[in-house]
Amino acid sequence: MSVIRSVLSIFCYTINTLIWFVPIFICGVIKLIPIKPLQTAMSWLAKQIANIWVTFNSLNQQLFTPTQINVTGLEEVKLKDWYLVIANHQSWVDILVLQRVLNRKIPFLNFFLKKELIYVPILGLCWWALDFPFMTRTSKSQLKKNPKLRGKDLETTRKACEKFKEMPVSIVNFVEGTRFTEQKHARQNSPFTQLLKPKAGGVAFVMQAMGEQISKVVNVTIHYPDGIPTFMDFAGGKVKQINVHVAVLPVSEQLIGDYSSDADFRVRFQSELNRLWSEKDQVLTKLANKEH
Repeated sequence: MSVIRSVLSIFCYTINTLIWFVPIFICGVIKLIPIKPLQTAMSWLAKQIANIWVTFNSLNQQLFTPTQINVTGLEEVKLKDWYLVIANHQSWVDILVLQRVLNRKIPFLNFFLKKELIYVPILGLCWWALDFPFMTRTSKSQLKKNPKLRGKDLETTRKACEKFKEMPVSIVNFVEGTRFTEQKHARQNSPFTQLLKPKAGGVAFVMQAMGEQISKVVNVTIHYPDGIPTFMDFAGGKVKQINVHVAVLPVSEQLIGDYSSDADFRVRFQSELNRLWSEKDQVLTKLANKEH
């Protein structure tokens, strides 16, 4: 039965994506015309079409993957604000969960993506047309070899965020930088029970570029009671329940400053992010305890 569910579910995902890819891509091509009002209009239209795409994906899930999603804390959000969404990351299913839970509750979700993902068939072009930023992260070893690269990440983020200032948007950051596994957890010697160490750079650069415009921080904690699923587990209906806890937080002074140049602020920012991650770890523990 799960194989049949998987086949039907993936077929519907594929058809839905192919249908909405065409108008989204057309909007992206029209945006190449250097007329600002036209570009703004096409960005708005592309995001409305993408919302429909996500809505049909959610309907597909409800039809073929009868997963119960329990959500708390979404009462304080609205469509006309700018949000920074931070979340723990365990599976590709996280993205589907975020889209399903937050679709039409807050502005369309924009993810920062690795530049290599632009080559993903169909989806890469959709992400490009939707103004998803494609990032090249500069490692410490690269900076040692070429100090001129210092600050390039911030400049790339700033340019990406310029596009987000024209209309409300939700910027998503998986703060751990990678999906959780027990092996990574042990290798990091993470101080958290169910989380990897948070990486401050990505969030800090967004806040440095857009801090005064961000209305709230939406802190999402995703918990899988039956263990971390794969996409095929989810598509096959094997995931019976998912718990999602949402905390809508004010943008505190500890989150806005010059992360790249101000060492004192950098320490305060990292401390604040570690505090949020400690609270998230406690939420995950509480959710796990409820299942027993």
